[in-house]
Amino acid sequence: MGTRKPLGEHTPAHLKDLIVEVLDASKAEEIEVIDLMGQTSLADYMVVASGTSSRQVASFADKIDEKLKSSSFEVIRTEGLPAADWVVVDCGDVIVHLFRPEVREFYAIEKMWQIDAPANVKTKPLRSTS
Repeated sequence: MGTRKPLGEHTPAHLKDLIVEVLDASKAEEIEVIDLMGQTSLADYMVVASGTSSRQVASFADKIDEKLKSSSFEVIRTEGLPAADWVVVDCGDVIVHLFRPEVREFYAIEKMWQIDAPANVKTKPLRSTS
């Protein structure tokens, strides 16, 4: 009845932790985890990180794939190789965005998922036409 909840090490939180561990060990910069639960059905977490070069960004994607192959998780799809300016690694419950710093700054995808963003938007009052 209903969907089965993952148990123990098969949780989205554990998957996120594995990915962050790989990125940290690989010297990724500015690793940011965004909790998407309740915001979208795409994934439970988004992980964003930067590498200093396209080669390093591609290496991060490869290392995530290697780590997940040796666990109970898998990489569903990887996009953005071989250019590796922006690589997206779809791990199911966790979506990973890997950038070169200037590309990350340009797209600023973290800002799209900030919960407090709408509160900062100022609206103009409606004018009456009467």
